Amino acid sequence: MLDLLKGVRVVELTTIVLGPMAGQMLADFGAEIIKVEAPNGDLARQVEPRSATGESSMFVNCNRNKLSLAINLKSDEGLEIMRRLIGGADVFVHNMRTKAIERLGLDAATLREINPGLIYCSAIGFGSDGPYADRPAYDDVIQAASGIAHLPTYTGADPAYVPGVIADKIAALYAANAISAALYNKAQTGNGVELEVPMFEVMSSFVMTEHLAAASFDKETKPGYQRLLNRHRRPFRSADGWIAVLPYTEMHWRRTLSEIGREDVLAQEWFQNDSTRSSRVGDMYEILAQSMPERTTEDWVATFERLDVPHSRVSSLEDLLSDPHLQAVGFFDATDDTQGRVRSVPQPVRVRDAETAPDRRAPLLGENSLQLLGELGYDDYEAQTLVARGVVRGSTKIGGT
Repeated sequence: MLDLLKGVRVVELTTIVLGPMAGQMLADFGAEIIKVEAPNGDLARQVEPRSATGESSMFVNCNRNKLSLAINLKSDEGLEIMRRLIGGADVFVHNMRTKAIERLGLDAATLREINPGLIYCSAIGFGSDGPYADRPAYDDVIQAASGIAHLPTYTGADPAYVPGVIADKIAALYAANAISAALYNKAQTGNGVELEVPMFEVMSSFVMTEHLAAASFDKETKPGYQRLLNRHRRPFRSADGWIAVLPYTEMHWRRTLSEIGREDVLAQEWFQNDSTRSSRVGDMYEILAQSMPERTTEDWVATFERLDVPHSRVSSLEDLLSDPHLQAVGFFDATDDTQGRVRSVPQPVRVRDAETAPDRRAPLLGENSLQLLGELGYDDYEAQTLVARGVVRGSTKIGGT
């Protein structure tokens, strides 16, 4: 954990992946993240697989370096706690639909009356100004809506989801980036801003950055970056596995085609011109595909290392755990003391010349509730009364409730 955002307090009212991952990114850089949960906790706490002591892998990998406050926001007392908490915060981030957050009285207009300098971030499914605003949104839905799931059809396959929580995680990057920019603005001006990070718009932007292509300039032209949509652009089968090869420049192609004995292609008139060569890239990919089974993956890796042509073996999830580069940088080393933890997914950004501290494990549900109530001005009797009445779920020791 770094100290670049030391002194920044973020109140995070989010669940599953998008909001929690954005909060964890800020926490890794030193912000104090107060994760507000319902008394039964973030749904991610229940996602399998879980450790022998009950910690969910998904939860602990998205919520390190945070404090947990478990309160019932359906009660007046719970909402009062929330208002006090936000009154002293720099940032409030939530992933509730607009109507739901308004019913709680936690909308931007209301909270910025309490705290005019508040940075208010809505990490939601669809932008609040459009007709989809109140639709529920999950990763598969956004992959379908944004065109991600349709991309395989251009190469002859059926629509398919990326087998990962890609929309949530990419939107989390946008949210953390926007909050960081807003914090810089607040440091300069003292003013808060309202941010909206809609997954659908984020992923549509993500997809169409390259695929708007010629449609950027001609309304009648279909979108699509043809090199990426070429059916021959794929990992190639080697003698014993799979390898990715990307000759990108003319020099890359000259070295590669010479290596596989296809000087006849180099002699073609169309190869001499960047534009015509680019238009025939599918043909060149197919020529590569025909040659790749002649050698093993390791042989090709050594060959392309020698030629200085971009390449990689195709790694499985299991391969990543033993990848020599990731091992050398200590990528999967456990960075917190979660019970049973043998590996973690770290903050991948390396920052030189900054103070660091050990990561804190993801908090137990309500682990910090009583501590935070004390900071908000509740005495011990008031805090224990709130616990007894079910307004707050808290513990006075690790593992207690």
